[in-house]
Amino acid sequence: MAQLPNTLEEAIAQAKEATQAALNDGYTRVQVELVFPEIALQAQSISQEFIPILEEYGSGLKLFFPDTGAAALARRDWGETVYKVSDIGTSRSPVETRIKPEDKAFLIVSPSAVEVAQVEKLCNLAGDRPCVLLNPQMEDISVVGIGYAARQLRDRFLSTLESCYYLKPLAGAALRRFYPGSWEVWLETEEEYQLIAQQPNKPTGEVLDQIILKATSPGSDAVQTSAVAPQKTGLFNSIGRFLKALSS
Repeated sequence: MAQLPNTLEEAIAQAKEATQAALNDGYTRVQVELVFPEIALQAQSISQEFIPILEEYGSGLKLFFPDTGAAALARRDWGETVYKVSDIGTSRSPVETRIKPEDKAFLIVSPSAVEVAQVEKLCNLAGDRPCVLLNPQMEDISVVGIGYAARQLRDRFLSTLESCYYLKPLAGAALRRFYPGSWEVWLETEEEYQLIAQQPNKPTGEVLDQIILKATSPGSDAVQTSAVAPQKTGLFNSIGRFLKALSS
């Protein structure tokens, strides 16, 4: 079992390995989620790291950015490429007009809840062609709503996405999924992160809180932590410094 990464570069390397494994196993709708503050600001540079996974498709690879500005910026910075770069479209300029028969695979970069309808259409039109979603944020309640409509969206589309890599810092803990492994809960001790639980499904809300509470309760056989709040070390401190440097 792989340890938590110590740097953003290691996290991306793990995510690429998990993505490749999921695609090799026949999944055609996979998503990678590096859930860190300000990670969206680095969408362009991170997306470049995933292009080699799909480079076998050559000119049949198409990258989709959320809007025309982001797509134009990528084209300017990257210059001439074998693969194609486009925006996901809007209700007035639908994604249907951006998908061609010669397209063989799609990398969808940082789609938000605003673009969820276009992303769903793209994945449906793609059929059995691979779609890799990089850092999607498509469940914003203020946009997709709550109740029946949101449940329909999850059942109809979001539930069809295979979360091949997920990494999120929590208060003194971390949640990770590294395909084909289980969902893992890691607890931060004085010196490192230690694995305290594995779940077949993503633990959220009260379930996640109970896992951490059980591990940190007095007399627990899991991980004994210091009475002093642990310092931010390793992965998340390194990522914070890295993102700050890129943004300056």
